Amino acid sequence: MFKIGKQFSRALLLGCACLLTMNASGCTLLKGAIEVTYAGSVFWRTTPLIPVTAYWSQLIEDTYWEEERYDKVQILDPVEGEHAPLFCLDPPSPDEVIRALPDKTGGGVWFLAETTRNNVRMVVEPIVDRIGECRFYPMVGPARQHHCHYKCTVYYDKTIRSDWPVPFSNTDQTKEVVYIDHDHLIRCAGPQSE
Repeated sequence: MFKIGKQFSRALLLGCACLLTMNASGCTLLKGAIEVTYAGSVFWRTTPLIPVTAYWSQLIEDTYWEEERYDKVQILDPVEGEHAPLFCLDPPSPDEVIRALPDKTGGGVWFLAETTRNNVRMVVEPIVDRIGECRFYPMVGPARQHHCHYKCTVYYDKTIRSDWPVPFSNTDQTKEVVYIDHDHLIRCAGPQSE
């Protein structure tokens, strides 16, 4: 015959007693939570609430941020006059440069594998500034493409840190180069756009 430990048999007996008396006790915590979730999903005509980690939520927010700010091509009105300024006016912002870097810091596990960038310094240099010939673009009409290309050099201290199983920290001075295009269209003729 098996000899069951005294602590295990007490825990098993206590668990069985809790399961048997839970329905008769009037405690509806779990059942109530399920009912409220179902009622909310029926009322709002959606699925029940699904927990999402902060990492995935941040990825979704970053995707929408980049689409809104950096992934759309601007269409500008025609530039009037002989001496109108036709040069690149909008160098990349620090946010855009950091987002263009290869993401070697994302997805780390806290205290197990963390990578951070410290003491970030940026140098932004324009390398191309020219305007193409007038041609037809679908959904735009006749327009010229203004080519603005920048070379962005980023200097930072890359720190790799882990606290478990073997605690260590390593800091390297790193330099990365990113090329960013700010091409946009300038319409050749026509009425002012909205």
